Amino acid sequence: MVRIRVDVGYHGGAFFGLAIQPNQRTVIGEIIKVLMTICRLPDPPHIIMSGRTDTGVHGWGQVLAIDLPDGLDLDRVTRSMRKMLAPEIVIRDVRIAAPDFDARYDAIWRRYRYTVLNDPVGDPFLADTTWHVTAPLDLDLLRLGCDPLIGTHDFSSFCPAVERPNQTNTRIVMSAAWTRLKHDPRLLVFEIVGNAFCRQMVRSITGVLVDVGRGGRTAGEILSILRAKDRSRLPPVAPAHGLCLWEVGYPEPSGAGSNTPRPY
Repeated sequence: MVRIRVDVGYHGGAFFGLAIQPNQRTVIGEIIKVLMTICRLPDPPHIIMSGRTDTGVHGWGQVLAIDLPDGLDLDRVTRSMRKMLAPEIVIRDVRIAAPDFDARYDAIWRRYRYTVLNDPVGDPFLADTTWHVTAPLDLDLLRLGCDPLIGTHDFSSFCPAVERPNQTNTRIVMSAAWTRLKHDPRLLVFEIVGNAFCRQMVRSITGVLVDVGRGGRTAGEILSILRAKDRSRLPPVAPAHGLCLWEVGYPEPSGAGSNTPRPY
């Protein structure tokens, strides 16, 4: 067997999340079906994901480690995957990886991007990839709300309760920032980079920050929410369809990518 790294992009709207779910259409499920056909595999291949995404969440920088039989023509496999999985799933890159490459545990940071359409009027061409917020959002307030998130914190206020004794909601956030896109000022983009994220953490943070941006609460409350470790104090999480796993970073020696998050 040989381990390959596959960089994948996908529109999450048509899938019940990334990982395999019984009797549901998922991104990994579609990839497995295609690989079994192309490579004539008797059993599903072993796949390691850099991180799971929920139903409706998109991916552009998702990374998979997949074990396939040695000797395959990877160029042919890549071309066939692209043809059979398009347009909802895009195979961005396929390369040979180290035998012990682990897409999940070798990752040292992950970048998520959340896009808000901030305009009184919606846009049908952006409806399935942005959260339409009609109330005016103050960009300065959005940015102020990011400051308390930077660093190592227990993010229990933004995560589900831990289920196992050895679990923790402590995460390291390296950066968090809002940007108004120059080519389309209606679009506000929130980018957050961290070593890892728990389920719905980014959407929970986005929901609170948008509440700050429209004046529903102050930026100073973010710190008290963080310290409270109480999820019940949050507004509803931001909709899934505005979120995208944008990029995953790995140590340079692995050949899997940069170890420094690039600025937006």
